[in-house]
Amino acid sequence: MKKIAIFSFIIFALTISAFGQKTKTTSKADPTKPVREAFDRLVEGIKQANSEKVMSVYEKSDKILFFNNNGSATIGWDTMKKNRDSSYEKTSNVNLEITGLRIEMLGTDNAYLTNKWKQTQEYDGKLETASGRMTIVFKKIGKDWKGVHLHTSPDNPPASRPVLNSEREVIVN
Repeated sequence: MKKIAIFSFIIFALTISAFGQKTKTTSKADPTKPVREAFDRLVEGIKQANSEKVMSVYEKSDKILFFNNNGSATIGWDTMKKNRDSSYEKTSNVNLEITGLRIEMLGTDNAYLTNKWKQTQEYDGKLETASGRMTIVFKKIGKDWKGVHLHTSPDNPPASRPVLNSEREVIVN
C-alpha cells in the first residue's frame, strides 16, 4: 500500500510539474525587423518611382539632411519631396539591386542601415546606370521607424570630383 501511495504521489507531482512549466521559446523578436520593413518600403517606392512612398519612410522635418549620390546635399523633407516629384515624372523601368545589407541597432530607438546598391533606369527616355553605397540613420518616432539622415556615395565618382590623395590610398593589412 505504501508503494502504491508513493508511486501515486510521484505521478501526481510529475503531472503538476508538467502542467506548471512554461514553454521556453528560444527565438527572440528580431529588433532589426521593423527597420528592414521601413527600408523595404523605400526600395519598393524607388522601384515604382513613387515619391509618396519613398518620402513616407523619412521624418517630415525641415532639418532632415540628405547627402546625395552626386555630391550635393539637400536639406528639408519638403525640398527633397519636390526634387523626387520632379525627377520621378521622367523616370521609368527602375531596377534596384541591394547587396551587403547590414542593420546595426543603436539602442532601442535608433539604428543605422548600410548597403551597396546598383540601379538602372530610364530617365527622360535615356538609360542610366549607377552604383554606390548608402547609409540611412533611422529613429523610432512614435510607433514608426523613420529615416532621419541619408548618405549615398557613388562607386566611381567622376575624375573631376576632388578627392584628397590620402583618401585615394588603400592600405591592406
